[in-house]
Amino acid sequence: MTVLGSRPFLTLLVVAAVWIVASFATRGFGAFGHLRYLVELAAVIGLVAAGQTFVVIAGGIDLSVAAIVTVAAVGLPLVSSSADPTGLSAILLVLTMTTAIGLVNGLGVAYLRVHPMIMTLAMATFLQGLLIIIAGGSAVSLQNPLVGWLGNARPLGIPAGVVLWIALAAIVLFVMHATPFGARIFAIGANPRAAELSGVPVPATTIAIYGVSGLTAGLAGVLVLGMNGQGYVGIGDPYLLASIAAVVLGGTSILGGLGTYAGTIPGSILLVTITALITVVNASPGWRSILFGSLILGLLLLSGREAARR
Repeated sequence: MTVLGSRPFLTLLVVAAVWIVASFATRGFGAFGHLRYLVELAAVIGLVAAGQTFVVIAGGIDLSVAAIVTVAAVGLPLVSSSADPTGLSAILLVLTMTTAIGLVNGLGVAYLRVHPMIMTLAMATFLQGLLIIIAGGSAVSLQNPLVGWLGNARPLGIPAGVVLWIALAAIVLFVMHATPFGARIFAIGANPRAAELSGVPVPATTIAIYGVSGLTAGLAGVLVLGMNGQGYVGIGDPYLLASIAAVVLGGTSILGGLGTYAGTIPGSILLVTITALITVVNASPGWRSILFGSLILGLLLLSGREAARR
């Protein structure tokens, strides 16, 4: 497949075209500060969608990412301690916890043979109930200098969250396309039985994939906490459908075995841009849901047609 004909490149072209048209149609939309803000918002979706891309390519889906984002955003202030003025230990503890949640998802899928949709949905429901018991309906304020810096600093004019996203994207693309682990992910997504017969450790790889999803969703939770200054139950809810849509927008097949994170990156930016345009025209929350639902359905239909051609 040539670069010009690839879905990631086409998605990038769509983003550029929408930005250009919106810049002429809406005053201030094309300002550097506004476009930088859109990319900063897209960084949160991009972090969640990084792990989701691994899972979808492997033929699964992770419906617990929104709850994991909330676990990180609510849990980090609760485990922060004045004994560590940097706040690094609390971040590492929370990321360990979210990774462990992902590993549990992987164990259920790999060894208990629970369908990924059921396993991750059950985990999401469990986590939501646990968060309600722990935090109730009150918001938890941020008291972590490192997280605050991550959410608000702009080194060399670039938001720190975007810097984090760029670094993670480089790691994800390398792992996905230049390591044996990445090759195993594509093999499992294309045909898990054939992959197993070829010597691929399917259970161990599946567990690792969901662990990665838990880790990247946890990173997104840390970032969104820094950007908002407080965590509350439901703060991660917008990122479930957004992470799936970003993955499919970038050309990853929802049926697995085909895709790349290089497409998820412009897919995340395109989603944020669409949301910004919907806000500009003052569409109601109902219309926003209808538009996003239609987008998801359209992408699923497109993926189904591509799978039929394969």
